[in-house]
Parts: sequence; C-alpha cells; structure tokens
Amino acid sequence: MTPTTPARRLRLGLPRRVFSQVLLMQVAIAAGVAVLATGLFLAPLGEQLDDQAMRRALAIAQTTAQQPQIAEDLRATEPTADGPVQREAERIRRATGAEYVVVLDRRGVRWSHTDPERIGGLVSTDPGQALAGREVMEIDEGTLGRSARGKVPLRDADGEVIGAVSVGIAYDSVRARLIHAIPGLLAYAGGALAVGALAAWLISRRVQRQTRDLAFSDIAALLAEREAMLHGIREGVVALDRDGRVRLLNDEAQRLLGIGEEAVGSSPDEALGAGRTADVLAGRVTGTDLLTVRGQRVLVANRMPTDDGGAVATLRDRTELDRLGRELDSTRGLIDALRAQDHEHANRMHTLLGLLELEMYEDAVEFVGEVVGDHRATSEQVTERIRDPLLAALLVGKATVAAERGAVLRLSDRSRLPDRLVDPRGLVTVVGNLVDNALDAVAGTPDARVEVELRAEGRTAVLVVRDTGPGVPPGQRELIFTEGWSTKEPPGHRERGIGLPLVRRLAHRHGGDARVGEAPGGGAEFTVVLPEALSEPEPPAALTGASSQTAGPEEAR
Repeated sequence: MTPTTPARRLRLGLPRRVFSQVLLMQVAIAAGVAVLATGLFLAPLGEQLDDQAMRRALAIAQTTAQQPQIAEDLRATEPTADGPVQREAERIRRATGAEYVVVLDRRGVRWSHTDPERIGGLVSTDPGQALAGREVMEIDEGTLGRSARGKVPLRDADGEVIGAVSVGIAYDSVRARLIHAIPGLLAYAGGALAVGALAAWLISRRVQRQTRDLAFSDIAALLAEREAMLHGIREGVVALDRDGRVRLLNDEAQRLLGIGEEAVGSSPDEALGAGRTADVLAGRVTGTDLLTVRGQRVLVANRMPTDDGGAVATLRDRTELDRLGRELDSTRGLIDALRAQDHEHANRMHTLLGLLELEMYEDAVEFVGEVVGDHRATSEQVTERIRDPLLAALLVGKATVAAERGAVLRLSDRSRLPDRLVDPRGLVTVVGNLVDNALDAVAGTPDARVEVELRAEGRTAVLVVRDTGPGVPPGQRELIFTEGWSTKEPPGHRERGIGLPLVRRLAHRHGGDARVGEAPGGGAEFTVVLPEALSEPEPPAALTGASSQTAGPEEAR
C-alpha cells in the first residue's frame, strides 16, 4: 500500500505576511469607505428628489393659477369633460409632463381631471389649506396613487379665492430617477474603490520591500532579538539617524561614554562635548579601529553607514589591554635594564678578576670603590630629591635604560618633591610616558640627553622633561595630544598615540594642563602642571608634640 498524503486543513484568518495583511486591511478600508460614502449619498438623494418633485408640482400649480382665463371660466361655465377648464388643464399637463392638473372650486368639486368621468365629483384629499389661501407641498396618496403634490389657491381678478389648483408628479418617476442614479453612483464608487485598491497595492508593495516580506511575528521576534543582543553584548553600540542625531544607545555604550538615555535625540557634540570621540561618532574622522580616549578609558571605535543615511558606531574598551601593553613595555624596559646591568656587571667582574690575577690589589680596590660609588651616587641623588619611592625607583630604572640606549638621563638641580603625593601612580604614568617619548626622540642622536625636573610649588606638582632631540614643530604641538596621532610605528601588541592624550587627561583631571614647547638648547620641553597633586604638610604642632614625647625619657635620665 502506498501512503496517502494527508489533506491540508484550510486555515482561516489573516495572512501572516505584512504585505498581505496591509493590502487586505487597506482594501477593506477602501471598500468600507466606498460603501459608506455611497450610503451617505443615497440617503439624502431620495429626499432631494422628493423635494424637487414637490417644488416642480408647486411651480406648475402656481403657473396654472396665475392664468386669469381659468378663473373666469370657473365662474362662467359648468364642470364638464369638454369644458374650457378641462381643455386648458390637460394642455398644461401634457406640456409639463405632470401626472395630473386638477382645478376645483370652493366646494371641492373637480373642474378638470385626467379621467373625465371624475369631473364634477369631490376631490379625494382635503383642499382646505389651499382654499384658505395657503400653498401646500406634500407627498400624498390619491385616486391616481402616490404622488408629489403642489396645491395653490385660485384667485379672481379681485384677489378673492374662488378655488384651487392641485398638480401631481407621479411618485414612480421620482423613484425611477433614484434607481436610475444608483448605477452611475455605483460606477463612481467602484472606480474609487479600484483606485483605492491600486493605491493600497502600491503601498503594500513598498511595505513589502521595506519589511523584506516578513511576517509581523517575524518582525516582533527580530525586535526582541535586537533588544536582547544590543543590551547583552559587551561592545558599545551607538546608532545615529540621517541628521546625525543619536537614536539608540545600548547599556555598554552608556557605560563607556558616561552618558544616559537623555542623550537620545541629541548630536554627538551635544551629548559628549567637543573632542575626538564626538568627531569619530559624527563621521568627521574616518578609518577603522580609531583610537579615542573618553575619561580614563581608551576606546576603539568603528563607524559603518546605513542605507537610510544614518550610521552605526561600535565601541570597544581597550583600557585594560592598553594597560597590559604598558605593563609589558615597563617589564621589557626592566628586563633591558637588568640585561644592561648584567652585561655591565660581567664586564666589571672580568676587569676585577684581571686586576687580581695581575696582583694589582690596590687598583682592584680603587676600581670597586669607583663602581660602587657611581651607582650609589646616582641612587642617592634621586632619592635625596625625590622622596616618593615609586617615582624614585622609576627614575633610577629609566637612568639605567637610558645608559643602555646610549643616552644620559639626569635629574635637574631644581628638582625637589616631598613624599606627599595624592596620586603617586598617576604621576608615575605621566613621568614614564614623557621619559619614554624623550628617550625615543634622542635615540641615535649625538650627545643624547634627557633632563627631568620635578618640583613642588605649594600643593602643585610641576614636571618638566627636556630632551636634545629634533623637537616638535609648532604646527604639531597640539596634534600630538590627539588620540591616535603619532609619527612612530606602533609596536605589535598595542597602538600608539595614547600616552600623551592620557597625560593631558590626567592633568585636566587635577585641574592643570600639559603643553609642549622648545627646550633652551634645542629639542622638546614638555611641561605638566598638576594643582592639588600634593597633600597638606603636617602641622608643626604635631611635630612639636612628637619631639616632646621623645625628649621626655632623656630629661628623666
């Protein structure tokens, strides 16, 4: 037996595609509007046709009643089928197309009628209002059926009411006019419906292209997935519209940029302030993996335009990676310093061994004293003027690295810095960056020298680093503080163009500034001013109290 294919069940309800649903709803709306408009037009049309028929009947009656011969014949003759009143009334009826033209006297006796046998009899409807001198319009039932009627009084030459004229328009003709108007009206409604259906189809096709023929459920699912993805990924996402205004920020972007939902609807300059980060987001700086600094964070930004004229920018936090890179640089520098010291130590040991083997003992003692004295003099010179141990250790290590690279790192005679730094690690970062840049600048130059000056002016720390390198051209003295800008090739593990911007940011955080100029002997001179970088010194009273406590036992002895 061959398996039979199960019959598909007929699914009733709305189609799933956005295109089909929009088309169906718009056609239904267009059809509903057409039906409603047709009904609203037909409803008053019947009343308008009735009113037109009654006014036409009244106008015929008025014209008939204004003929003086009819009033004279009504007084001078009898109501007969071949009388002058009957002949004139029939002439008017045929000329106007009325159903009947009836002339009656004050008793209600007919003097004319479409059926001659009814002449001389009483009218079937009450002529009281017309005989009373009033004009009447109405839809009424008579001997000839339902009709639109107009009744007017008939007056003689003296203005006295001597009878009335009643004119009727067949109601079937009014209904026929209404029915005759319906096909044309339906044709107009059908044409409007066709135009509306065509417009609905065109709009639906546009919606189909824009929604890529997805169902509403698919769009809802994509929206839910988009929200989950945007707020779940660990990269910052900033979407901008065609006017360059922020229209979306995910949670990570708010954290990295330090802004909130209030930034939505504003431009990057309004949300972030002027700077490289705003320039990158606005597209004024182009490229891939653009480096920028926001606060204390090092960010990597990429900007991609969208089809609607907007753009989407992604932000990655490179702060930790950059910190690890700098630690790697410091470690390599320390290794280089240790290697240099080891190499120098080996040379000194070989020299000492040779002096001992040659039994030049006095020369050996003098050689050892000079070596130890030079190293001790350098260390003592630094620690004597720089009381902070982190800074002192950094400068001693950098001096060894400088010697290995064929340069001289010396501390200025004006250097005096007490051990009262509020943020010693921050100042270590500043000094390390500037000294490394200075050593790179003087590398390979004759008589390479780097001078470091660290001094305290009240609670303000002033750092000056001078070198004998080529210096910084005036046109680049602000560019070097821009994130990502560098004249040197980056190392393999990290990007360049971050150190000097961080130095300036740190200076700004302390309320100071970092600038560059020309050194007195040529080269570059970097000056960093850090207000409030040192804590207040201990009050003298505390020192006096401590001295008294120390002197007490001496006095007791």
